Amino acid sequence: MSAPTSAGAVVVPGRPSSWRRIVTPAAGTESFAIVVAAAAFILCLPIAAIVFWGRELQISGHASLGQFVAIAGGVSAAAAFLISRSLSTRYRRGGAARRERFLWFDLTALAVGYAAIALLGWLGAATVMEHSFTGATVFSVPAMLLASAAVAVSAYIAYISGSDLSASGLSLVLALFLVVGMVTAMLSAQNPQWWQMNLSALGMTHDISSLTFNLTLIVSGIMVTTIARIGTAAIPTRSESEARRRTAVRVLFVLLGVLLACVGVFPVDRFFLLHNTVATGMTVAFAALVFGLPWLVPTMPKSFVVLGFVFVAVMVVLVVFFFTGVYNLTAVELIAAVMIFAWIILFLRNVQSSAPARLEEPAPTASVEASSTSAP
Repeated sequence: MSAPTSAGAVVVPGRPSSWRRIVTPAAGTESFAIVVAAAAFILCLPIAAIVFWGRELQISGHASLGQFVAIAGGVSAAAAFLISRSLSTRYRRGGAARRERFLWFDLTALAVGYAAIALLGWLGAATVMEHSFTGATVFSVPAMLLASAAVAVSAYIAYISGSDLSASGLSLVLALFLVVGMVTAMLSAQNPQWWQMNLSALGMTHDISSLTFNLTLIVSGIMVTTIARIGTAAIPTRSESEARRRTAVRVLFVLLGVLLACVGVFPVDRFFLLHNTVATGMTVAFAALVFGLPWLVPTMPKSFVVLGFVFVAVMVVLVVFFFTGVYNLTAVELIAAVMIFAWIILFLRNVQSSAPARLEEPAPTASVEASSTSAP
């Protein structure tokens, strides 16, 4: 029974009031993401006031607006992502729950990835704005509002993305992180002629460009190992041999991620032989995945298998062009990196879309039999 109030309104017992439904996760992902973003804005505003008050700030560089936004945006993105994951299981609705189970190591790696995306993204944006408004400075009050708004945007995007994770979605996050990290490293490179050497030249210096490049590779490698476990879980296994094949795919993906991280851990100027060894090993692991895919995952669409063969063939041609002087090493490395990560993204999407369908193939037969028995 509902009880009348003194004003004649009816209150349903056990049901929260309208304002509480808005500011709790039960209100829905979009609504609560706005609440999280508003909280980030409110928390950032007094901190920015303390840091910026009475100053005229540069857009990028040391102790600049861009640096503050990058650090605060990274912290808010990581916090919002962890909040979204902690609340996602409790407030899922219907049958939309994901089958993936994220371990603490996965969540830590992904939180670092989201933080790095925000950090590097805002640093890159600040560098672009600095070149667009040469010599301009920002007063303290506009800087406070801009910084708080940017932090709120970071928290909103991270919460929305983290609330509904899948292997294919994570692959897009990985691609975005790589693009943001590489572009930021290129924009901040002190040597404008770095491209005449090789891609690893971005990690040879001791400036922000080197830190950005190596951090991008290390975090990307960690994310690949995390995605490997989650993505390969969708591969169907009806027998012990199929389970072993899925394990082999997972091991090759983990090896690919570890070697990618090692490329950033061992810069080419200080660990020349080790750097080149792990880079070559990463290419070998990728080739093993491509050529072993028809046997390891027989359910994979043939068009995707052929695409992998084409990618490897293109890489071989690029290597020939490099040794004959047609392309420099930077061009070869960039094109190869784009193809490898494009293949990883497509692999995860094909596994997600094809494996469940194959497992559910007997269902239509059962429905046809049921309909035939019910017919007169």
